[in-house]
Amino acid sequence: MPPPLSLFNLLFIFISFSTSPCSAAAKTRNAPQDLVRSSCVHASFPNLCIRTLSSYAGPANTPRDLAQAAVKVSIARARRVSKYLDTLSGAKTKRERVALSDCVEQMYDSVDELSRTLGELKHLREETFRWQMSNAQTWVSAALTNEDTCLDGFHEVESEVKDGVKRKITNVARVTSNALYLINRLDESRGRPKLGH
Repeated sequence: MPPPLSLFNLLFIFISFSTSPCSAAAKTRNAPQDLVRSSCVHASFPNLCIRTLSSYAGPANTPRDLAQAAVKVSIARARRVSKYLDTLSGAKTKRERVALSDCVEQMYDSVDELSRTLGELKHLREETFRWQMSNAQTWVSAALTNEDTCLDGFHEVESEVKDGVKRKITNVARVTSNALYLINRLDESRGRPKLGH
């Protein structure tokens, strides 16, 4: 009959299993999700941040990856809203037509500014990091202003269109606000380690 297992032996077996390659693989697999959660916790819209970046299909292993992913999400949503606005050609009043026309222009500008931001984030260099981050922050802030201006244009418009536009623009503004937060976080960390290729 084999001797009973001592507490020491049980502890040794437990530690061996908890540090096994399977456990390490699980930790590696969860690392991007942990980064998303820890990065989004203080964002303006943390649940939206976690939801959009957790389902993002690209790599998100560094703060730089996350900032880029957040900007890509903002671009995609802004483009979708631009297409939606283009379908609303049947505006009834002059004020509604003007608000829609201005909003379409604002959204195109937002897509352009967010695209420029993404380009800057993809090519960060240590020697120009501060300048590049300043550009990115300025362009994302401008995109947010455009989105707010679009909403302001509908302030005195009473129509069925207003609610749909407001809901969609508000969503774009929220993901853009989260993108700005993640860019600011990247700036504070100075893009370490080595700008997180």
